[in-house]
Amino acid sequence: MTFPSGGRVPEPYGQSSGANLADILERVLDKGLVIAGDIRINLLDIELLTIKLRLIVASVDKAKEMGIDWWETDPALSSRAHRDELARENAELRAHLAELERGRGQEDPSLERGRVSEEPS
Repeated sequence: MTFPSGGRVPEPYGQSSGANLADILERVLDKGLVIAGDIRINLLDIELLTIKLRLIVASVDKAKEMGIDWWETDPALSSRAHRDELARENAELRAHLAELERGRGQEDPSLERGRVSEEPS
């Protein structure tokens, strides 16, 4: 919209920022952004609490390039990691069961005889 004097009406706040925000977000996700800070609470020069904050904003591809891929091995976030965790637990249980069964075969022979005599003929 133009005025008779040739001036332009400025765009309402926020309408042109959509494209700019998308560009900024694309750049941040492409390059990555790290925000770091520490919060310390002291009382009479005695440190009571320290909180270290680290925030990384990046695309999944960029995070993988940086060597950050913890979500792939977290069973709560990855079905493959959950299956791997279950398979590992299953293998551990089977190994423990086999160990128990081997130990059972090496029991005192008198105990084995006692168990056999208790069974009905």
